Amino acid sequence: MKLTPFHIAVQVRDIEEARRFYTGLLGCSEGRSAREWVDFNLFGHQFVCHLNPGLGADGRIASHYNPVDGHGVPVPHFGVVLEMDRWHTLAVRLKQHGVKFVVEPYIRFKGEPGEQATLFLLDPSGNALEFKSFKDIDAHLFAT
Repeated sequence: MKLTPFHIAVQVRDIEEARRFYTGLLGCSEGRSAREWVDFNLFGHQFVCHLNPGLGADGRIASHYNPVDGHGVPVPHFGVVLEMDRWHTLAVRLKQHGVKFVVEPYIRFKGEPGEQATLFLLDPSGNALEFKSFKDIDAHLFAT
């Protein structure tokens, strides 16, 4: 089955700040936009940032953290499953830009079903993102 792109919309405190993060750091191209929102191509998926000035300069979105493989994983979060080489390229790019990770890039569940490369970071508005890649995506994407 061919997967179709997902669509997700999140709130951000500043549209220009979101543009710098998603285009400048993550390398997303920009689509349609207005003063209050902007569409990005997030690795082939439609990702929309909507302005919520109520977040304020330090108005981080409250997250909850669940333990997974010895790390605190922020909930809610969203992200994209990438091919392994693309994941490595992104991880290197983020490190070169001095990104502060919630969970540093590493291999989770090594040698087990669902083995995957993963990393977590926050955007400037506090939205938690996960980028991952599976050793064997066909066998392990929905491994239990």
